[in-house]
Amino acid sequence: MVFRGHSHRNIDAKGRLMLPPEFRETVVQSSAEGCLVLTKSDGAVFGYPMSEWERIEAKFGQIRNPNRKVRDFMRFFIGGAQEVIIDKQGRILVPPSLRTYAGLDREVILVGVGFKFEIWDREQFEGIEAQDFDDVSDDIAATGLEVSF
Repeated sequence: MVFRGHSHRNIDAKGRLMLPPEFRETVVQSSAEGCLVLTKSDGAVFGYPMSEWERIEAKFGQIRNPNRKVRDFMRFFIGGAQEVIIDKQGRILVPPSLRTYAGLDREVILVGVGFKFEIWDREQFEGIEAQDFDDVSDDIAATGLEVSF
């Protein structure tokens, strides 16, 4: 179960967003009801299949005596999460609070990032893509991951 690639989409006036077919298939494989969890981070909306979200919540539940900064992040990340269901037309309703947080008005880009997908305002995402990533190989290597480019 993995999300990859990106897709240009529009959010309608009611906040509905058509998921790309491959994203829908990934969500439905995880949940027969087509249920997923949307939350906020990094200026975007993140979408997790329910099974992945349950793993994330379980990991947060294992944190013993979190400090204030971690508790505040949990309030932000978990407290901002909302369950949504893919409708018969393959759309999800992005809640108003999440649309406001990420500045999602009309044109968006859905980006597959492995176990989750992200919904970005088109202009914000184009700014990310315009960055110079020449020095990122050192940062990746510092994580212990070896990747050949």
